Amino acid sequence: MTLVNDKKQPARTAKPASSIRRLSGQAAAPLYEGVKRQISEAILLGKWPPGTVLPGEVALAQLFGVAVGTVRRALMDLTAEGLLSRRRKTGTVVTGRTPHHSLRYFFQYFRLHGLDGALVRSTARLLSITVGPATEQESTALAIEPKSPMLRLYRTRDVDGRAVMLDLFALPATRIPDFPQAPGTVPELLYLFLLERYGIRISAVREHVSAELADEEAQKWLGLEPPAAVLRIEDVSYDQSGVPTIFSIHRAVTTDHRYVNEIR
Repeated sequence: MTLVNDKKQPARTAKPASSIRRLSGQAAAPLYEGVKRQISEAILLGKWPPGTVLPGEVALAQLFGVAVGTVRRALMDLTAEGLLSRRRKTGTVVTGRTPHHSLRYFFQYFRLHGLDGALVRSTARLLSITVGPATEQESTALAIEPKSPMLRLYRTRDVDGRAVMLDLFALPATRIPDFPQAPGTVPELLYLFLLERYGIRISAVREHVSAELADEEAQKWLGLEPPAAVLRIEDVSYDQSGVPTIFSIHRAVTTDHRYVNEIR
């Protein structure tokens, strides 16, 4: 059961998020979808935390370079999805509630919540990027030839300066030529980057969730003393053609957090 934090948060005025960009009428998707995506990113990445009062529709329209009607459509959708609420005398407020998930949110959204069910602000910290031959597990999961070149991205998810999840993402290197590897260039929103850079749209995910004792790597990066148990989430992500594309393993500490995954 997913816990939802319905407590009203103290209001605060939103400052323009650094990631917000003016939209172009040449975009393939409807403009209101672009507005929705940028607002949801600012919320889900913690740039507009719970209780933040969004600027008015006219100000947002000027910020995004779109019509007021376009902004209104985006705000209506995000309100229906649970990220925003309309309050009399206050305006449009970030709720802090768990949104009704879709695959759009699944890949932008940190899946560990606080014990009260509230959204948790986290940051991705890159540990390393390597390229090497596929392991037997990877080649089986992705249905590729043994020893195929793989790009592996290792990172942690940090909350309040402490690592709470250790991630491994493995992708066939031939599908992502010239993937950025220099420090500071690796995208935090990996799945969104795959769509915008390579046209790879993740359309389905199959997960296996279990518990295990933390190995030496997990102990090191998650700051655990053995013996310590962690939540293990192993998944395969499929693209729009049903081709297995990403093999991932996540190990999480659940002392102060719980895993939430609701997709509709």
